[in-house]
Parts: sequence; C-alpha cells; structure tokens
Amino acid sequence: MTETPRLPAAVALGGTVAIGMMTAVQARINGVLGVRLGDGVVAGLVSFLVGLVFLVVVIAAMPSGRAGVRRLVSGVRGRSIPFWMLLGGTCGALTVSTQGLVAGVLGVSLFTVGVVAGQTVHGLVLDRIGVGPAGVVAVTPGRVTGGALALAAVGVSLGGGVLASAPLWLLLLPFLAGAGIAWQAAANGRLAQRVESPLTATLMSFIAGTIVLLVAAVVTMALDGPPRPLPTEPWLYLGGLLGFAYILLGAFLVAHTGVLLLGLGSVLGQLTTSIVIDLLWPLPAGPAPWQLITMVAVAVASVVVALPRHRAAR
Repeated sequence: MTETPRLPAAVALGGTVAIGMMTAVQARINGVLGVRLGDGVVAGLVSFLVGLVFLVVVIAAMPSGRAGVRRLVSGVRGRSIPFWMLLGGTCGALTVSTQGLVAGVLGVSLFTVGVVAGQTVHGLVLDRIGVGPAGVVAVTPGRVTGGALALAAVGVSLGGGVLASAPLWLLLLPFLAGAGIAWQAAANGRLAQRVESPLTATLMSFIAGTIVLLVAAVVTMALDGPPRPLPTEPWLYLGGLLGFAYILLGAFLVAHTGVLLLGLGSVLGQLTTSIVIDLLWPLPAGPAPWQLITMVAVAVASVVVALPRHRAAR
C-alpha cells in the first residue's frame, strides 16, 4: 500500500482549528436544543439523526462512498477490522449529549475548558501507545509542554468564582467528552485507513453513536418522561451537519497530525470561537473577559510549542 503524502504542517493545523470552530458552534446549538427539549440526551440523538440521514444520502450518491461501505462490511465479516475501530461514534454520542446537558447552561467557553483537559491528557496517552493511525508518536518536551499549557488554560478558567456559580460535576462531564473526542479521532482515523475512506469511517461513527443515544434516550424518557415538543427554528438542527463535517475532517487529518496535535489545534479553534459566541450570547455562568483572553493566549502557546520541528530535507 502506497504511503499517503503528508500535508504541510500549517495546512493540517488549519484543518484542526476548523474542527474546533465547528465543535464550538455545534456545542451552543445542541446546548440550546437541550434546554428547549428539557433533555440533553434526546437533543444529542436528534443531532446525530440529522447527521446520519445527511451522510447516508451523500454516500449513496458517491461511488467511492459505496465502495468504502463494501470494504467495511467485508472487513467486519472477515474480522480483519477489529471491533474497537467501530466504536468511535460511542464517544461522539457522549460529546453531543454532554453539549446538550452542559453548554446551554454554562456557556461554550466553560464547556470547552473541560473538553480541553480531557483531549490533552488522553491525546498524549493515545499517541504514546500508538492507537492513532500515525502510530506511536514520541512524547517530546514540546508536546508535554503543550499539554501542560492546555491544562493551565483550564486552571485559568476556574478562577474568578466560576465554581461558585457552577457545580464541579458539570465540568467533569466535558472532561470525559474531551477524552472521548481523542479516542474517536484515533479510532475513526484507523478505520478510515483500513477501509480507505474517511467518509465510511464517519458513517460508522454516526451509526454507533445513534444506537448508543437511542438506548440512552429511551432510558431517560422512561425515568423523566417525554421531552418537550421539537422547536420549529431550523438552525437548531444544524448541529448534526457540523458533526458530520468535523468527524470526517478529523478522520482524515489525524494521520497527518497525531491525536494530541489534532486535539490542541481543535482546542484553539474551540476557545477562540467560544469566546466570540459567549461574548455575543452570554450565559450567567460564563467566565469573565480577562479569563477568556488569557485562556486563548495560553491555548495558542500550547499549540505552537507542540508543533513538530522541521526535519532536514530527505
């Protein structure tokens, strides 16, 4: 199998930042949808269903997409594709349901802070053990420093009495979602390599996530009753399309960046976009302006120091 040409570092990093920007916008959309429905899990299910329907239509219209699905089915039947590669979407389900539970209450910035911590810690671990398609990625001083700076941004966000207005457990959910995002990128990236199609890996992610969210939604409705009626504003259903876009992009980029750098770049995009969203559309539990500015500055530094150094020309 021929080796995939590497993207320039600046192009790959730009793509990871775009992933973070889309994730931040999706977080606010799904957060508002969760508040309107009174059920964050059902909001996540709606988001995934929209993305899944759109993805099925796209793949059905593309010969390369249909070929990727055939390779996926053949690999699962022949057991050449391990089961864990099919589970990336379960972590996506955790992410969107957490958005519905948290981002509509705390704001996107505080949601992103918890995600930062989970992505950073888990991204370092996954790269070190070689789960992602880039294989084992060395734990260099720059990568460790970048991870430490990303965690420092978390510490900044918790200052100024934020915890007085928001319970700590609400920040633990985004931490778990961040760890899930790192795992999702690694699993989807490996599956995309195996079936030679990031689009097919994205489809599998949405199928797995939809199944998990459907079961979880049935449980929550059995315990708490049905959600409120679906809102009529079309923009509240765009979260699934954004999820389709950034999962597909992540499955493609992770082979060029590794899990940690993908996470750090998306963190930068998430933080900068979440600042704009929370300043234009503030919520009571959001951080103070000085915290927002400091968080972005630290996040930028974390990405810069983690960037791979240029190697000599071959």
